[in-house]
Amino acid sequence: MVTSRWTAAPSRTASPRRRGAVLEQAILDAALEQLSTVGWNGLTMEGVAAGAQTGKAAVYRRWPSKEDLVADALQAGLPRFDAAPDLGSVREDLLELCRQVREAMFSRPGFALRSVIHECDTIQAERFHGVIIGGVVEPTVNLLREIVERGIRRSEVRPDAANAYVFDAIPAMMMYRSKMCGSEWGERDMEEMIDQLMVPLLRPHGA
Repeated sequence: MVTSRWTAAPSRTASPRRRGAVLEQAILDAALEQLSTVGWNGLTMEGVAAGAQTGKAAVYRRWPSKEDLVADALQAGLPRFDAAPDLGSVREDLLELCRQVREAMFSRPGFALRSVIHECDTIQAERFHGVIIGGVVEPTVNLLREIVERGIRRSEVRPDAANAYVFDAIPAMMMYRSKMCGSEWGERDMEEMIDQLMVPLLRPHGA
C-alpha cells in the first residue's frame, strides 16, 4: 500500500461560534470595555470586534455606526436604580443613595458614560441625551423625590422642598465636582454634602 508523504496537521478544537443574543452581549460588553479604557475618541469598531472575538462585519450588521453601538451599550450596561433607601431618616436615606450613585459613577459603565460626556462634540452628545436622561438623571431624581416626600410625611422635611431645584441638587453637585474638581466622592465628601447642603435645604422652617 502506498502511503502519502504528507501528514495531516493535528486537529484543533474550534471554540463554539456565538450567535444571537450571546454574541450581541459580547459586543456590547466589549464596547463598554473600550469606552472605559480608551474613551470615546479611542474606540473603534475594529477594536470592539477584536474584544468580542468576532469579525468586524458582525458588529456592522447590528450597529451601522459607532454612535448606535455606544448608545445601546450604555443603555444595556447602566445600573438600575429600582428602590429608594429607607433607613429611618432622610439624612441616612440620602447618604445611602449617594453611595449607590457613586458606585454607578465609578463602575465600568460609569467610566464609559463619562468618556462620552467629556469627549463628544455637541452634535454627537445629542445622540446620547436620551440615554443619559432616561438611564441616569431621571431614575436618580425619582428616588430623591421619594425620599423627600417620605421625609415630608415624617415631618423631617419642609413641605415646599419637593421641587425640581432640590431634586437636581445632588446629581448636579456630584457631576460637577467629579468633572471639574476630579472628586472621587469619598465617604467624608458625601457626608459633608448631605450635612452642609441637603439637610439645611430640607429642614422645616424654624427647626
